[in-house]
Amino acid sequence: MNTQEMMRILDSIARDRNIERAVLVRDLEQAMISAAKKYFNTLDAEEFSCAFDPIGGTMELRRHGEPLEMPPEAFGRIAAQTFKQVMIQRFRDDERASIMDDFSKRVGEIVVGTAQRYEGGALVVTIDRAESFMPRSEQIPGEQFAPGDRVRCLILDVKDVGSQVKIVVSRANPDLIKKLFEVEVPEVAEHIIEIKAMAREPGHRTKIAVASVDSKVDAVGACVGVRGSRIKNIVDELNGEKIDIVRWNESSQILIGNALKPAEVSEISLCFELGRATVVVRDDQLSLAIGKRGQNVRLAARLTGWDIDILTPEEFEKGLDIMSTTLLSVPGGEQAMVDRLAALGMVSVFDIEEVGADVLVAELEIADDLASQMVQVCAVRAKEVAEQQQKDKEASERRKREDEETARRLFMGEGEGEDSTAAASTTDSDSRAADILGGGPA
Repeated sequence: MNTQEMMRILDSIARDRNIERAVLVRDLEQAMISAAKKYFNTLDAEEFSCAFDPIGGTMELRRHGEPLEMPPEAFGRIAAQTFKQVMIQRFRDDERASIMDDFSKRVGEIVVGTAQRYEGGALVVTIDRAESFMPRSEQIPGEQFAPGDRVRCLILDVKDVGSQVKIVVSRANPDLIKKLFEVEVPEVAEHIIEIKAMAREPGHRTKIAVASVDSKVDAVGACVGVRGSRIKNIVDELNGEKIDIVRWNESSQILIGNALKPAEVSEISLCFELGRATVVVRDDQLSLAIGKRGQNVRLAARLTGWDIDILTPEEFEKGLDIMSTTLLSVPGGEQAMVDRLAALGMVSVFDIEEVGADVLVAELEIADDLASQMVQVCAVRAKEVAEQQQKDKEASERRKREDEETARRLFMGEGEGEDSTAAASTTDSDSRAADILGGGPA
């Protein structure tokens, strides 16, 4: 047996697979014991022992504590096959343990891998010496990789599953953006700028609230960079995903206003009982505040932790008027009570119905019977308002469909006959008028 050659092989395996040399030597000893047991056809675990000297490159095999004079080469083909199988299996186990230990420490870290293939919708990415999996839920919608493409992703989880280590990576997780900011913005990595909150819809838009612990450092400006250089690198890495950087504020009203940018907010009313913010914006700012398919207000709500209702001034005043009229119709209801409720962020009959009588008793210091009557009357009125809103919505949708149908018919030329008749009638009228005025043909 060429022990020196064996040691060189072990050194190569230890280096390439990041396994300690001592562990491989122990595997070699166990494989030699298994081969001896196979040759002598014994099941006694204590019958054989093996000691390998990694410095001198010598190996001593003992049976019942006495040196075995028979060289391993004489064990034959079956014992050699056993030795090979044991070595391969133990090497695999050691490599799996090494990968598990290595990647478990790297959870939450950004890594760069190479795309290999798609398996059932999951992307297989090679990272260093291991294969990782990116489930469909952790992929950015619409993003595709070809074999060999560079993939920058976040190590999300590492699990020991049977005979392999399952490494889960992500490009959709919000923490990926936090890590990218740490890479691109030194102030974030040094904790001069703190990322206070974040809301993300992968592949579309992200809102991130930042604050600076140093008054001399502008948190938003530092994250954007000179001429947008820093934020551009992050956007490019995410294939054009929009990123809104919001200035953090401890005041919920100011934070909600910042989160809804670029829309301009006229008024914000907070109802702590419901965790709801009613935001009033001008008509020309309404679509901007809501965003495409409600994306802007949805992300702002997740960023701030408040349910956000967007209303125009007319809708806001109408809701207040209905609430005021309804409450004042109750015997014992006073304008001061309405003003108090509005100051607490309860600006519609729906809010009164939702908070219940106990809140009215505590906040307005009124009797239980009066509070219950107010809630009951508001619940009835809320039902009527909801039915009317549904009718208005249906009527609006019907008008929209009719307008679309009219536009389609005009486009297809279905109204050309009526138009031609109308044009002929107009020509005849013009001709008769010319005759009367003496301007007809001679």
